[in-house]
Amino acid sequence: MARVCQLTGKKAVGGNMVSHSNHKTKRAFDVNLQRKKFFVPETGEWLTLRVSTSAIKNINKLGVFACVKEAREKGFLPKAKVAKVTTAPVAKKAAK
Repeated sequence: MARVCQLTGKKAVGGNMVSHSNHKTKRAFDVNLQRKKFFVPETGEWLTLRVSTSAIKNINKLGVFACVKEAREKGFLPKAKVAKVTTAPVAKKAAK
């Protein structure tokens, strides 16, 4: 699996490792990805996503539903690829 954030689309970028003698060799700056499980109260589903730590901060700020909706609009998270969706009994109780 590629190391790409499913919400922001962040991926590794290239750069140089610079030694004390200013000798440069190529290296990659990887994304800090975490596998995280989120509950979406609007739909009553659990989502398991590979997200960067900056995306986790955005989720805390804006909410998971808004971030997932934006990622689907931008094409980072396909509509078909929602990892292991489970309906929660909490949503059913709230509907009564």
